[in-house]
Amino acid sequence: MVKEHVKNALKEDIGFIDITTDVLTKNENLKLNLISKDDGIICGLEVFEIVFKELSQDVQIKFFFNDGDKIKKGDKVAELEGNASALLIGERTALNYIQRMSGIATLTNKYQQVLDKYGVKITDTRKTTPCFRLFEKYAVMTGGAIPHRFNLSDCVMIKDNHIAYAGSIKKAVETVRKHISHTHKIEVECETIEQVKEALDSKADIIMLDNMPSEIMKEAVELINKNAITEASGNVTYERLEEIAQTGVDVISTSAIVACAKTFDLSIKHV
Repeated sequence: MVKEHVKNALKEDIGFIDITTDVLTKNENLKLNLISKDDGIICGLEVFEIVFKELSQDVQIKFFFNDGDKIKKGDKVAELEGNASALLIGERTALNYIQRMSGIATLTNKYQQVLDKYGVKITDTRKTTPCFRLFEKYAVMTGGAIPHRFNLSDCVMIKDNHIAYAGSIKKAVETVRKHISHTHKIEVECETIEQVKEALDSKADIIMLDNMPSEIMKEAVELINKNAITEASGNVTYERLEEIAQTGVDVISTSAIVACAKTFDLSIKHV
């Protein structure tokens, strides 16, 4: 999957020919360094290498860090050597992957560090970039968090529109339970204490406390009393993390660790 994605990314970026590199380079050797211009968590090194390997097997890369390592501004992350054309053509595509993934891993790690002392895990959502989910969820894990469902087939998640369509939480849970494997969990999105009670009575595996004020969320957690996994979601900001964690929830889900992650600053420089 990764290699196929990389091939398509290279096709997109190259077009028919790199008219600059093709004119300026011959079959020569080139040395480059990958330098960090930021502080944070590095992520995507293997994908970075695959980009160049797809262009030339002669390219050799020596990494000085592993995915998940903390790096600082000025660190030399890798040395690259090999076919000049391959290195110059692949430079931007390789950076696009590693900069995006490192940005997500860095922001995720910032969120997770706040929650570690509470034993609460941060998790992502399906609000991802189309066709880039594999990389974004890997980056979330590299940043120290846990991934939510990868796609719609992973688990049942009964949301507000499902409940409205089915008529009630009880009916929705009963219906899906008849048609799913014993290996699938059922999550129910709840916005009120009444819905939490109904989800509990229906024996939902996971109860999402959606857009609840912290005091109501705490009441819901006490009511659930570990009879289901509790997940806080909606209006999750970095500033509210501790407040939400103190309600006793097991997991906090937010799209922010992916959607709001800035591009990590890395640069490839000629030696």
